[in-house]
Amino acid sequence: MALEWEQVIVDAADPAALGRWWATALDWVVVNEDPEEYEIRPAPDRVPGLLFVRVSEPKTLKNRLHLDFRPSDRDAAVAHFLELGATRVDVGQGDQTWVVLSDPEGNEFCVLSSRSNQ
Repeated sequence: MALEWEQVIVDAADPAALGRWWATALDWVVVNEDPEEYEIRPAPDRVPGLLFVRVSEPKTLKNRLHLDFRPSDRDAAVAHFLELGATRVDVGQGDQTWVVLSDPEGNEFCVLSSRSNQ
């Protein structure tokens, strides 16, 4: 059985606003601008993408699933995310080589060190 990973679903209070934030942060393209289901991808024909869907309940706990990004320059990537409105988050990680951030709706994600710095 062949499977292709299509997308990750992200619950959002405002799918379009959060989707636009992530599209800017990742330099991805918007493939669906529906305000209830806003989808971005690395390129129009590349998957997996991120699909932001409207939910009515607020986020209350640490995410059970989060995204990890491995940039060529961790500190530059962290600065980029922070400039766009991400915030630093302490989820009990202690002193690590990665940085935990959250997007404007509080979804945690990690920015890892480059492979050459491991």
